[in-house]
Amino acid sequence: MLVVAAALVAAGCGVRNSKPFTAHGTVGCLKTHGFTSVTTNPLAVGFIAGFADNGGIRGRSASGNVLTIAFTADTDSTGATEAAFRSHAPKSPRPHMSDIMETNRNAVLVWTTTPDPGELDAATRCLKP
Repeated sequence: MLVVAAALVAAGCGVRNSKPFTAHGTVGCLKTHGFTSVTTNPLAVGFIAGFADNGGIRGRSASGNVLTIAFTADTDSTGATEAAFRSHAPKSPRPHMSDIMETNRNAVLVWTTTPDPGELDAATRCLKP
């Protein structure tokens, strides 16, 4: 019985992983879930995501909606990153930032337009340490 319990813990069953999400861990999943032009190149992901502690990603969903993800050091760092995205956003999307920006643990996701539920689900399921 103890061996089975240890195996379940080792496999991560029933245990929430608290490791921060990273660009390196996430990039492959986005590519296999229909996102194109996916990059982690700091020069291509934008200034804010390019300097995020755990990297940044930019990619395009099947519908053409561009997603930028900044992977902060931890959940406590997301507020500053959200504020940076808000203050540097073009004037037209600023009133809609709550529709196009979402935080999941240490990942701040920003879309060009409000994502459809399938796009958002695919992106959040791909977040990996």
